[in-house]
Amino acid sequence: MKRVFIIVLDSFGVGAAPDAAAFGDAGTNTLAACARTGILKIPHLEAAGLGNLDGVTCLKKTDTPRGAYVRLQEMSRGKDTTIGHWEIAGLVSDTPLPTFPDGFPDEVLDAFKCATGRGVLCNKPYSGTQVIADYGEEHLRTGALIVYTSADSVFQIAAHEELVPPETLYEYCRTARKILTGKYAVGRVIARPFIGTPGNFTRTANRHDFSLEAPGDTLLDMVKRAGQSTIAVGKISDIFAGRGVTDARFTHSNREGMEEALKAQKEDFRGLCFVNLVDFDMLCGHRRNPIAYAEALNAFDAWLPSFVGGMREDDLLILTADHGCDPSYAATTDHTREYTPCLFLGPRVRAGSLGTMAGFSQIAATAAACLGVPYTGAGQDLSEKILL
Repeated sequence: MKRVFIIVLDSFGVGAAPDAAAFGDAGTNTLAACARTGILKIPHLEAAGLGNLDGVTCLKKTDTPRGAYVRLQEMSRGKDTTIGHWEIAGLVSDTPLPTFPDGFPDEVLDAFKCATGRGVLCNKPYSGTQVIADYGEEHLRTGALIVYTSADSVFQIAAHEELVPPETLYEYCRTARKILTGKYAVGRVIARPFIGTPGNFTRTANRHDFSLEAPGDTLLDMVKRAGQSTIAVGKISDIFAGRGVTDARFTHSNREGMEEALKAQKEDFRGLCFVNLVDFDMLCGHRRNPIAYAEALNAFDAWLPSFVGGMREDDLLILTADHGCDPSYAATTDHTREYTPCLFLGPRVRAGSLGTMAGFSQIAATAAACLGVPYTGAGQDLSEKILL
């Protein structure tokens, strides 16, 4: 194979993992929540084999799937974006990243306030849209930054773009990233710019993630080291702290991500194109909006034939997810511990089921084998099972 495209439908889980209860997520199912809306229409994903996955009962099954498919169970100790993507790229995290259900300790905030010259508001787990509604006016009045977290390993900073321009906010995030080390080394520091007036604040598309650097080599490192291209679309470069990336293409929406994927497909490169489509998670799952999630899946499904139709003989497409975020789950607004789908498509793919497997890292091992790249990560190479 000459090119491998991995497209992550961020948070598209397909049912509670066996250890979901330990994460407070028993009974969650992102796909089923979307199906219950009655508006989900994803015939191309169904044709690829999505409905044939183990445990999926809410979609049509097909006797003639167009792809190879497997249900994957995360092995890392977490359910966040960072370690989900690390595992997709071959790195399993046995130790969970730190979370702060009671907010960040004084020694972290004192160092942050000293370095930025600004005060801090909130400092507790919060919904991203609700926190600006509750603290936005005080932020404008005092200039203090809104710092909050969630059940995930994140340090989030919200600021009004007219008071704190995005580039300044990004510098504050870089400052926080340097402070948050050791036992405070959260997976991501996230800039959350917003605009508007009291009672009408809205977040903008200028979000930016500053991730913890992976503790070992990932698929991106290995592909780059082999002299091949690694095109990172969406927040992929942010997630991997830019490491192993030869070409970073930032996007603000699923639509832009899909457009960039099509552009990359038309280019002549050898290597990996790694895409993250963030709207599923950010605008649908976390906002607990099943209708919006189903609509986003419908839009992706309608786009998919244009990509598959443009694939070359030596291309492989892998569709997957990094965790769940059940939009119908009322207990929290956080990610949910779920199985994820993995669909393989392309001219040389042998259709059929691979059942259920432990580890997202099968993706990295298979991609590396297909590209002829020396691989030292976790996971099982499935190339002989999925390719003709």
